[in-house]
Amino acid sequence: MKLYYAPTSPYARKVRIVILERHLADKIELILTNPFDSDLSLVSANPLSKVPALVCFDGEVIYDSPVICAYLDHLGRDPEMVPTHGAERWHVLTREALTDGIMDAAFSITIEKRRPKVEQSSNWIGRWRESIDRGLAMVSTDLEKFGEKLTIAHIGLGCALGYLDLRHPDIEWRKTHSNIGIWYSEFSQRPSMMKTHPDQ
Repeated sequence: MKLYYAPTSPYARKVRIVILERHLADKIELILTNPFDSDLSLVSANPLSKVPALVCFDGEVIYDSPVICAYLDHLGRDPEMVPTHGAERWHVLTREALTDGIMDAAFSITIEKRRPKVEQSSNWIGRWRESIDRGLAMVSTDLEKFGEKLTIAHIGLGCALGYLDLRHPDIEWRKTHSNIGIWYSEFSQRPSMMKTHPDQ
């Protein structure tokens, strides 16, 4: 299999962590690409020119990150990161959606700030910032319910926080949510997190 990725993409990082945690690294070739260049090989795999995109053994292409993660979780060794049934499944998937939403808002701010200053929308930047703040507040309140067993929600949260540190250090989330900071200081030391850090 082949995975198209960009090292600073939190969505691609999420998939790369799942690959490592599910012991699939020897089955997947990592292909570095820049989605903003509309690389022809990436576009042929994903017409949206977005990462991550996974080319499967049979040539079928899967995107985007939640779908790829679910597929890889299905292929990997036990225990699964997404419960297959019952209330726990929906709890995990909802928390994954929450952490993905934080990433979405942070990524939107990043893209907006690449526009010329006079073309940037302070209204939209403010709305996205509010979404991040509300999302983190929910995580902070709900953190114990994430549980200790590793799930896709934990990975999503780790990637969201890592992306905030990378692109938006002005959002000092540790000051307002110390419990998340304590959690992240430990989670960020997982080998899969360290190996997928943008600096690596």
